[in-house]
Amino acid sequence: MNSAQILERLTAFPTVSRDSNLDLIEYVRDFLAARGVESRLYVDASGRKANLYASIGPTDRGGILLSGHTDVVPVDGQTWTADPFRLRERSGRLFARGAADMKGFIACALRAADLARQRHLQIPLQLAFSYDEEVGCLGIRSLIDDMADWTHLPKFCIVGEPTMLRTAVGHKGKTALKAHCHGRAAHSARPAAGLNAIHLATDFIGRIRARQAEIERSGRRDESYEVPYTTLHVGVIRGGSALNIVPDACELEVEFRNLAADAPEELIAALRADAAAVVAASNGDPDAHIELQVENAYPGLDTLPDAEVVAFVATLTGNRECIKVGFGTEGGLFSGSLGIPSIVCGPGSIEQAHKPDEYIAVDELARCDSMLDALLERLA
Repeated sequence: MNSAQILERLTAFPTVSRDSNLDLIEYVRDFLAARGVESRLYVDASGRKANLYASIGPTDRGGILLSGHTDVVPVDGQTWTADPFRLRERSGRLFARGAADMKGFIACALRAADLARQRHLQIPLQLAFSYDEEVGCLGIRSLIDDMADWTHLPKFCIVGEPTMLRTAVGHKGKTALKAHCHGRAAHSARPAAGLNAIHLATDFIGRIRARQAEIERSGRRDESYEVPYTTLHVGVIRGGSALNIVPDACELEVEFRNLAADAPEELIAALRADAAAVVAASNGDPDAHIELQVENAYPGLDTLPDAEVVAFVATLTGNRECIKVGFGTEGGLFSGSLGIPSIVCGPGSIEQAHKPDEYIAVDELARCDSMLDALLERLA
């Protein structure tokens, strides 16, 4: 099967992060088993999702790991011109949810696995396909935890997110938090008898915005990024039950995406200090409280442009350009948690991701096939 045919099968599985990915994982396991390749599954606690790991070649050494996620973002509320889970070709483009982000790379990796079985590899080709990447790189962690005890870790990791096959050596880290703002309920006719939790929340938001403005003015910068500084963002606010009740609770969902030079622990401490300052401004009201809770975090990727993995991938693509990307990947986890030198390099454009009528160009798949063909030559 060629990559486009495999992609057609992969995109037919509606693996939105909120749903199961097991049908796709079973397809991949059967695809590999038919070629004599065993897979190892890492099933989540619900039994509805799984990571898949497989290796082709010698077992006494680490190889080159191709990593990709199987989940996709929802299509709810988007206007597609055709069924988003049925691949269609038009004018040299393949349209479907996940075509670019990032089942195109997985299709190319499976084609490479098929070809690898026909070669006598000196270094193994390794595959890691995960779940729940789109909601915070959650699924891959069970595989990474297991890998911590392996005798032979992969030599390099290539994360196949869409970069137009340019080598991305860096991305920001991300931390998601919830801020629980507590006040005191009262009738709105007697607001002084209560403590408005929404007002506490908006005061906290004001401090977050002021901190962001200060970072933009005088914070650390990395001009390799489109947004060259750490960003703070309030994405969700929930509070209040009725207009005539002073609300006693309000919840915010906050995130920051940090440069490698900005330590997440310091940013969290700064936000806690901002929350404490808002509470202190309530003149010692015993019901005033803001609780800040970390919900999820993943580290950034910061691979040196002169690292061996960068030179290695350049020999595969023929492109020595290095970039940094705004989106996060599991590359920071492989690099930071396991010390595996990692980069991001995959077919297609991130500009097409998460949009209606998402697509990948046919020639991008062909270019990725060529990159992985060159990889097989190196492994053999």
